[in-house]
Amino acid sequence: MKFEPGFHLLLGKNAQGKTNILESIYLLATLRSFRGVGAAQMIRQGQKGFFVGAEIIGSQSDTIKYYWSMRERKLTLNQDPVKRLSDFFGTLRAVVFCTEDLQLVKGAPRIRRRFMDLLLAQTQPTYLQYLQQYAKVLCSRNALLKQYRPDLNVLDSFSRELVKYGQALIDARRQLIPKLSPLARLAYRRISADAEELMMVYKPTVQTDFAEELKKNMDRDRQYRSTLIGPHRDDLSLKLNDNLASQFGSEGQKRTLALALKMAQAEYLTGIVGYPPVLLIDDVMGELDRERRSGLLPLLERAHHAKGQVFMTCTEENWPRELGRRLTRWQVSQGQVQWHESQS
Repeated sequence: MKFEPGFHLLLGKNAQGKTNILESIYLLATLRSFRGVGAAQMIRQGQKGFFVGAEIIGSQSDTIKYYWSMRERKLTLNQDPVKRLSDFFGTLRAVVFCTEDLQLVKGAPRIRRRFMDLLLAQTQPTYLQYLQQYAKVLCSRNALLKQYRPDLNVLDSFSRELVKYGQALIDARRQLIPKLSPLARLAYRRISADAEELMMVYKPTVQTDFAEELKKNMDRDRQYRSTLIGPHRDDLSLKLNDNLASQFGSEGQKRTLALALKMAQAEYLTGIVGYPPVLLIDDVMGELDRERRSGLLPLLERAHHAKGQVFMTCTEENWPRELGRRLTRWQVSQGQVQWHESQS
């Protein structure tokens, strides 16, 4: 398939393969599925593994190839094996809008942490490296805490490493949210017609000095045999008119908030790198009323003017006609994609 810059509408009945195309593009950008499934669940039934590859044309041309099976994993960038993921992230930047986004508001704190981490990994070269090192040290420290009589010197050594990498994560998140929050507030206002005021607050479990608090918390850590404070326990508080959206927001408000967060993510990436990310919109337009859909239009227009790309999946029945300008339509049926018609 060759996709030119612009708006691509993928039309077809359910279970025909529309989402597979979006998932493939997202995999090339993040090495993850946006459906919340592991790599093993993405393998076609009866096959040993999956492969996705593309040539990404931007300011330069990059070729990505990614193969995954239970026995073998291969990721290459311009024919060279990727040794460090921090060297790979940012080759392609994508933001997905999908029904799973509701979990950003309703779901567990780890989903909101992942939202922050992905954004930082795509914009700060060292962040992913620190995140990986932190996860490794955390795993070792927790394994030691599970022992009946852990070696306190080794535990102290792991604690120092945890503080070193953990503080870098906390600092990056602290700097991110004040920049992201105004973008999300503006997006929410635009979609909801100034109905409520959105407030985003980063909630770290470490309040002052990480090393000191970790030391004070040692008895509890040993009691629970786990590290109870640190960036792996942080959260992002989302409030509407000072009330927690997860507890007091209606379904419509939660959906609007999730949409606003993704719009803010796209705007932030555009501001940092100077061009819009690829926008992937998976069958959510049919669930939004006209007002919420119109709130998304400025983002799509900016992507169009910057010669970016937007991919949207819809059925024939629910595709929003107001988005029908300057788009390329593709028909997806039984895993086959066919150019349908172009509209201007």
